[in-house]
Amino acid sequence: MTRWWRGTFGLVALVAFGFALATLAIGVVAFETTHEALEQQLDHRIAAETKALIDEGDDGPTGIAMAIRRREAARSTASLTYRLVDAAGRQVAGQLDTRVPKIPGYVELLPYTSDGERRVAQSLTTILPSGHRLLVAADRGIIDEMDATLLRLFAGAFGAMLLLGIAAAWIVGAVTRARLARIDRTALAIIDGDLTQRVPVTGSGDEFDGVAATLNRMLDRIGGLMDNLRQVSSDVAHDLRTPLTRLHNRLDEALASDDRAVQREAIEAAATEARDLLEIFAALLRIAEVEGMSARAHFTDVALSALVTDVTEVYRPAMEASGHRLATAIATGIIIHGDRRLVQRLLSNLLDNAIVHTPAGTKVTVSLERIAARVRLSVADDGPGVSPEAAATVFQRFVRADSSRSTSGHGLGLAMVSAIVVAHGGSVAVQPSPGFSITVDIDGR
Repeated sequence: MTRWWRGTFGLVALVAFGFALATLAIGVVAFETTHEALEQQLDHRIAAETKALIDEGDDGPTGIAMAIRRREAARSTASLTYRLVDAAGRQVAGQLDTRVPKIPGYVELLPYTSDGERRVAQSLTTILPSGHRLLVAADRGIIDEMDATLLRLFAGAFGAMLLLGIAAAWIVGAVTRARLARIDRTALAIIDGDLTQRVPVTGSGDEFDGVAATLNRMLDRIGGLMDNLRQVSSDVAHDLRTPLTRLHNRLDEALASDDRAVQREAIEAAATEARDLLEIFAALLRIAEVEGMSARAHFTDVALSALVTDVTEVYRPAMEASGHRLATAIATGIIIHGDRRLVQRLLSNLLDNAIVHTPAGTKVTVSLERIAARVRLSVADDGPGVSPEAAATVFQRFVRADSSRSTSGHGLGLAMVSAIVVAHGGSVAVQPSPGFSITVDIDGR
């Protein structure tokens, strides 16, 4: 409760209170302005009436007295009252029951009596050449009534603003708490181990839906990484059992024999198995590093057209030596934002895959083109290809098609390709037949 202002209700309530204070400030300014304008208007009316009386009574105090009597008899100026006294202060005309000030000018609050009731008037005293003093006054009741009306109006507006602000704070707080409670329930379910839970999306497209969509994407990413971790654990346990068993058998064979030649052969075979295991673990670590997205911190502009050209030219002699035919269709001037080393490894893995897993005489085509804002890199061959079922799993670790069982490799090359493409925010697809084709789409520059 000591930090209630940091919550949604407190923040909205503070904003509402600020608006209420602004309303109060505006009210004070409007009140003072209106009050002053009414007083100026009343002063102007009194001054105009005083001038009119003097103009009518151009023959002196007697004429002014007669003009006053005519006005009082006709009651033509309901809110104006008069009093004319001589130099000694004796009343000459007018029914205003008050003492006439001896100093000329305006008096803002002049007490007087009307029908036995004490009241207040705004007045102007004028000293005539004869020494007589003319007092014209207007009752301030209308100003007081207007002041009271304005005060009630602004007090009501201030109270209404506070009430509306508190109501808005409660509503906003309730809605916010309800939406956050859904996120909290989802988070608690995930903490308890249910990684399938996702933050509900109302479809309104508001800020909460935006946060929910981002959190769901994050959860999907975490779920994918967890799936990869489980797959790697399972694959390591399953696929490394055979080479570890062979390594163990070779070492047992060396220990069981007294023949130096047999021991040496067994130890050399065990060393080969150990090197293969180290290569597998190194490849797994590289894939994990790429999937961790740490490579994005080193992304720069990569001249992809030149890179693809250089890599294909490096592989051309190996292709020809293995009996393959290499064809290229590389568009010029294509640039992407990425890691040059990883993109080079991606293409190298695809070309190695084509050399190792297709027979001599196979034509391998490398193409690079721009399609709208995307860049498409494709490595295709007219070899035997793979079945649609096998094509669906070629990017998984340690997966090898039946046609590739007799060739070298650990089934990690295409898994690395997939990890590199994902790290670059692209997509990869496989066309199993005719032949075998892998297409990579990445955003261009």
